[in-house]
Amino acid sequence: MLPFKIDLTGKTVVITGGGGVLCSEFAYNLAECGANIALLDIRPDNAQIVADKIIGAGGKAIAVATDVLNKESLVNARNIIKEKFGLGDILINGAGGNSPKCTTTKEYLFSEDLENHNSEIITFFDLLPENIKFVFDLNFTGAMLTTQVFAKDMANRKDCAILNISSMNAFTPLTKIPAYSAAKAAVSNFTQWLAVHFSKVGIRVNAMAPGFFVTDQNRNMLFNADGTPTERTGKILAATPMGRFGEPKELIGALLWLCCPEASGFVNGVVVPVDGGFNAYSGV
Repeated sequence: MLPFKIDLTGKTVVITGGGGVLCSEFAYNLAECGANIALLDIRPDNAQIVADKIIGAGGKAIAVATDVLNKESLVNARNIIKEKFGLGDILINGAGGNSPKCTTTKEYLFSEDLENHNSEIITFFDLLPENIKFVFDLNFTGAMLTTQVFAKDMANRKDCAILNISSMNAFTPLTKIPAYSAAKAAVSNFTQWLAVHFSKVGIRVNAMAPGFFVTDQNRNMLFNADGTPTERTGKILAATPMGRFGEPKELIGALLWLCCPEASGFVNGVVVPVDGGFNAYSGV
């Protein structure tokens, strides 16, 4: 159920990573507001499930197999969307994620890890440049390329907006995941840069920074095979004043606000935390 409703009738919303847990929730709610939804995902079957659900509820949606790191793939998606729905009005850069190959085993480097190298322990010095590049590109370069392809159609048209998906990592980096943390910091900075750069052609650019939500990507990090919380989950919840994970539906109020020109027409270049107080808590 929508927390409040905005009118997006006739508007086309392009969502990368549209088959994921959070972006699919965005899609369902924006469709309920009357928008045409274009779900871009490298996993087309996941995106199609979301599209089918929207269509089954009386909405309009298409799923397009897209690699956000391939400009030709993005241009092809743009052409398919234009033919089906017309030009995009709102772009949500939601594609992203981390990789186990860019994750250190321990939170801290200890002397013994250097002196007695254990092949089962991944330290910072074991991270390979190509793996770091993949994670950084997936989160930052993918958003940049997608924006290059779709924002050109938005320039000098009324009520167009871009919403990037940043992270708590952009404010304070989490341990173990240096590439993802750096990439999300880049996304936040890029959001501010784009907001200034596009300000004369009428495109607003903002970002949301979700706190901790359980998704397909982080589920194994947060819960053991038997369903019990991991040690990392304990630390996360201890550092979240509200003491729980967020629910995807709790992102929708900020989403609708930032997509609605009547509500946020003078909001530009902000990164909005939706985090249960995580960013506000010093730990003391």
